[in-house]
Amino acid sequence: MSGAILEVFDASLQKTQVWLNDLMAELGWESRPQKACLALRTALHALRDRLTVEEAVHLGAQLPILVRGVYYEGWKLTGKPVKERHKSDFLNHIAAAFRDDATVDPEKVMRAVFKVLARHISKGEIENVKHMLPKSLQELWP
Repeated sequence: MSGAILEVFDASLQKTQVWLNDLMAELGWESRPQKACLALRTALHALRDRLTVEEAVHLGAQLPILVRGVYYEGWKLTGKPVKERHKSDFLNHIAAAFRDDATVDPEKVMRAVFKVLARHISKGEIENVKHMLPKSLQELWP
């Protein structure tokens, strides 16, 4: 493999580590990278599936390569965007992923992921994403 390709992967790995460190700090999950990975993955999938295909692709384009792969993992375009109208329906994705861990607050996780996104994604893109969501979900953003 060429050195340039390895540099791209290394840079993406470093950016992903920054995102996970930010998320762990927001949630107080020091030294829990696997838990943070699951939280990030689940929250991103819930968000992605709530967006139009076009907006989901625009958001995905701004993610680090490694996070982008997780974001697109298992994505099926049929039936998108889902029409979850209530915040509880949206947060149930987090609750289901952490059903065996009563210490996880799904709303706190979603708010933390949204904070990380707001820190690393362009303000314009974040505004576009927020405006596609119902008011109850917009309120989860910082």
